[in-house]
Amino acid sequence: MFVAAAVAGKLVLLGAPLPAVLIAIVGVGLASGLVNALLVTRLGILAFIATLATLYVGRGFGLWLTQTRAMNLPDSFLTLGTTKLAGIPLPLLIAAFVVALAHLTLTRTPFGRQIYAVGNNLDGAKKAGLNTGRVLASAYVLSGLCAAIGGILSLAQLGAVSPTFGTNREFTAIAAAVLGGTSLFGGRGGVFPGTVLGAVLIQSVENGLVILNADPYLYPLVTASIIFLAVLLDSTRSRLLAHWSRRRVFVEKTI
Repeated sequence: MFVAAAVAGKLVLLGAPLPAVLIAIVGVGLASGLVNALLVTRLGILAFIATLATLYVGRGFGLWLTQTRAMNLPDSFLTLGTTKLAGIPLPLLIAAFVVALAHLTLTRTPFGRQIYAVGNNLDGAKKAGLNTGRVLASAYVLSGLCAAIGGILSLAQLGAVSPTFGTNREFTAIAAAVLGGTSLFGGRGGVFPGTVLGAVLIQSVENGLVILNADPYLYPLVTASIIFLAVLLDSTRSRLLAHWSRRRVFVEKTI
């Protein structure tokens, strides 16, 4: 997200037209997702380590590209954030389109069922004949694309690229997904209404802190507490489901 914004800022300052800037942002997002996909599926690096490494590499590259200076974008870029269609802001329409497309993909297509299968049991999916490497790679590339779209919407509303652009957004995304019912252990979860409600809850908490004029240094503490609670609930749920599953199997064998 930050790398895409940094590239966009540089292109705008060089006089590139808006369509070319938007294409470049999407291209950076896809390329970033592809790098993560190659590290995980081809080199066999643990997903958490691979994505954490690319996170730091990407932020370092973005800081080098911007020279840690804020870059103001022209008013033409801000029109993306203020334009309304049928009285509805364009960013909201784009977000709704992405949510609808992701929800339909996961619930109504074979590719969506394959993602759930790979997340639930990688070895089992391989034995079932699924090309798990391709499924995982597709998920990483789509994730990069969504991050790029998020960068476009943020830039359209902020109108500037700062050295802290997108900082800690990954933790907010994790919290929203887990609060919405997505399991960190894989195989369970959904975009709508789960993740959407989780994102709304996180944003509502952040807005509430601003309205209450709370100490800005407390914001990450509150977000971290929410993430910890969400992970704790997810772990507890997974243990209970595993326990009930073993108990049911034992009862059936006894009968």
